[in-house]
Amino acid sequence: MKEKKRISLVLGSGGARGLTHIGIIKWLEEHNYEIASISGCSIGALVGGFYAAKKLDAYEAWVRQLDVLAMLRLLDFQGSGGLVSGTKLMRELEKLLGNPNIEELAIKYTAVATDIDAQKEVWINQGSLLSAIRASISLPMFFTPYRYMNKNLVDGGVLNPVPIAPTFHDTSELTISVNLGGEATHAPLQKETQEQSSKLSQTIKEYFGTFSLPESFLKENNIYMIANKSFDTMQSNIAKMKLAAYPSDIEIDIPINLCGTFEFHKADELIKYGYNLCKTIEELQN
Repeated sequence: MKEKKRISLVLGSGGARGLTHIGIIKWLEEHNYEIASISGCSIGALVGGFYAAKKLDAYEAWVRQLDVLAMLRLLDFQGSGGLVSGTKLMRELEKLLGNPNIEELAIKYTAVATDIDAQKEVWINQGSLLSAIRASISLPMFFTPYRYMNKNLVDGGVLNPVPIAPTFHDTSELTISVNLGGEATHAPLQKETQEQSSKLSQTIKEYFGTFSLPESFLKENNIYMIANKSFDTMQSNIAKMKLAAYPSDIEIDIPINLCGTFEFHKADELIKYGYNLCKTIEELQN
């Protein structure tokens, strides 16, 4: 039997596009790659954390059944310094993951966050895995910054959306990075039909109406969507510079326009996309 190739896997940030990480991991496992370490940022820290804890199948099953209404119910609009506190979401994740320490994981794991006061990236490679994930996914303006290790932490993508540096001292044979801010294509995932879009808009309005949110929030280009698009643009450009300075052995680029940041209800399509895209690895290796 052919010996497995040990790799360091770097999983980037980019919201729902990060569900492609699941498909990529599945492909790697099926094609004789052994993931020896994971460095992740934001959604990359989340997916990578579940994989390192051997609970990725549970997360995949859970996210595949999410619809828009189920996602809205995970949001608690009680944030301070952000729209959402994140408490309800983390309770759901704890049901799936438990609360292991990073030191107990089967493989080396690092979550990357940003200390907004010191303006430095923070590598979390010990302590509570849930806390590491919560710190790394703290999307500015959306999630409340997370107080951890006496620091105010936000999304690692603010400074390092594809965190390769934590893998520099790994003894693996290859480093594979997944950049969720790749060049936009002309073929994003199929958008909802006009009828589906209308139903989606009505569902959101009815749910948000419970909280008496302003009508401006419900518009396509509301303040949070504009801020998020700006953050995506910033991350994409930082990723290009980081990868140019410290290239991985294999870089997998996910188009930045593949889906919206919060379109987790497209999990089936996104996971499949990541799996199929990995065929490029074979092409690069042959």
